[in-house]
Amino acid sequence: MNRDEVRALLDEERVITVATVNPDGRVHLVPLWFVRRGDVVDGWTYGRSQKVANLRRSPLATLQVEAGDSYETLRGATLECDVEIVEDLDEVVQIGTAVATRYSGAEGPELTAFVRAQAVKRVGLRFAPTRTTTWDHRKLGGAY
Repeated sequence: MNRDEVRALLDEERVITVATVNPDGRVHLVPLWFVRRGDVVDGWTYGRSQKVANLRRSPLATLQVEAGDSYETLRGATLECDVEIVEDLDEVVQIGTAVATRYSGAEGPELTAFVRAQAVKRVGLRFAPTRTTTWDHRKLGGAY
């Protein structure tokens, strides 16, 4: 998949899987709601979550997004990312508002106030891809 196709996939799909590494070396996988800004993926989560603890130790993550319900329609991307933990309250509110708007369709001062109340316990996560791997079985034309 080319860059525009990856962006379109990220815009279409609603859940991305985040992989970080636990202290014991095992992979920690969790779903995350997100928004795309250019090639960067933003999300927000509770500051005391396991993924944040893992990212404080090592600010590296792999994201995976996938689609398709049969072999010939499978497509997806993995994004190896450097991760910034965003703790500035106003930036966390911006990220949280963008996520809430994407998933609820709501916007305006009431939504922002709701997000701001939640933001005191949350952080933003900014995933900057350093390497992307993709697949799109729709392009195989039935030849596997």
